[in-house]
Amino acid sequence: MRPIISNICLILVVGLLISACSVQQSAISGSKRAYGYSWDQEKQIGKDADQQIQQQYGIYDNDELRAYVDNIGQEMLAVSHMNRPDTPSEYEGTDFYFRVLDSPVVNAFALPGGYIYVTRGLLSHLDNEAQLSVVLGHEIGHVIARHASQRAFEQQMGQIALIGGAIGGELLGLPGGDILGIGSQAAQLLFLSYSRDDERESDRLGVEYASLQQYKAAEGAQFFVSLERMSKQSGQSIPDWQSTHPDPGERAKSIPEIAEQWRAKGYEQTIENTDQYMGMLDNMIYGENPREGFTRNGNFYHPEMKFQFPYPDDWQVVNQRSLVAVVSKDQDAVSIMTLDGKSTRAEASVNEFLNQEGITTVRKEKAESNGLNVFRAEATGQTEDGTQLKFYLYAIEYEGSIYRFLNYTTVEKYEAYATSFDGITRGFRKLIDSDILNIQPVRLQAVKVNRTGTFQSFLPRNLERFSITVSPEDLAIMNQVGLDEQINVGTWLKFPSQ
Repeated sequence: MRPIISNICLILVVGLLISACSVQQSAISGSKRAYGYSWDQEKQIGKDADQQIQQQYGIYDNDELRAYVDNIGQEMLAVSHMNRPDTPSEYEGTDFYFRVLDSPVVNAFALPGGYIYVTRGLLSHLDNEAQLSVVLGHEIGHVIARHASQRAFEQQMGQIALIGGAIGGELLGLPGGDILGIGSQAAQLLFLSYSRDDERESDRLGVEYASLQQYKAAEGAQFFVSLERMSKQSGQSIPDWQSTHPDPGERAKSIPEIAEQWRAKGYEQTIENTDQYMGMLDNMIYGENPREGFTRNGNFYHPEMKFQFPYPDDWQVVNQRSLVAVVSKDQDAVSIMTLDGKSTRAEASVNEFLNQEGITTVRKEKAESNGLNVFRAEATGQTEDGTQLKFYLYAIEYEGSIYRFLNYTTVEKYEAYATSFDGITRGFRKLIDSDILNIQPVRLQAVKVNRTGTFQSFLPRNLERFSITVSPEDLAIMNQVGLDEQINVGTWLKFPSQ
């Protein structure tokens, strides 16, 4: 089940609520300034949120790649404002953690207190170690400059209200619409709340740290050219990672200029380490991993957990690591399947929900479906704003685990959606199709070409044969080239392989 951003916003809200104005010395400028919370509080908030990120996003299962990214991150940290003779004492001894998230989304972000994340999707769109160094340095810059804490102080009351509202109910009182990948307000407030000036400062810091370690920091500009191409391809003004950031074209121009300033100061920038980087990417999973669940012909399949269930034609499936949600076309009804790690029986799982304060049980009963023991119930409740909801609980005992469906909509619309809820839940069954059980993810193959030709001439044949949708333009962007661009002998390229 695919990764999600879950209680992170709530953790930050708690951090904001318990904090008062904290006046501390800036590690960047050395001057005193006001923050929304103290450095110790930031470290605790980051630590708590990091656990949620790891559980819900998932860490990519490749120890060598994780160690590689961590090593480059630590190199950037070593020359950062956290490790200088004039670094304020409160920052000394702060550990930073660099994680590779198991997500195809092109993304990188930082949490307060020293927690840096890059996705495998982002790694696939970089071409060398120098580019990675700038990205990691940029995120380190956000943490050291304490941009989140600055925004918390400047907009503290308004920010609390906004985040609380985002958590409260983008969809029928769900804990934040972005948990289902639908509304993204909470995610934007968490990850994209920095000002453009904050982003520009982090760009400058990222280039500075990379330059001090002799990386060819100007290479970082190529990644922002790719982001600009991605935004044009998707029809969006700017892709997810850049939603409130400076224009990618502006950054593609400014990063080489900043790098040149450091070169003029005597810092040679010669390291790219393309061979090492491509070696790390070789065989990395590319795109969505079907082993963790995928949809086909009106069914959701999970090869690893060996189950399947149907869903209505016009409903949207959102596959997360900790849940699978099926959302109605009008986003006014939802069926959420989770793995209950606490209960040992279907009845206990349903009762755990029913026993919550504010929930009124209408009926409950044991049943059997597709040879599996089931316990189901109907109940009512209401959101904080008084919206009356009706729930259909359906828990299944399957291969030693409890799978629980939480289906709900408003009381007024419940009858209209009851058949859909019943079809989804009753359709849960063991997956026995060997072709689906044995499906494998697409992986990247990094190759050094042995001839000269246009990029298009190197494309794999029959791209439609892959289990994910991939276009020639997708691959050109990932390789930071044009389709008709001439590729010379010895150039590294990345292609899908399955």
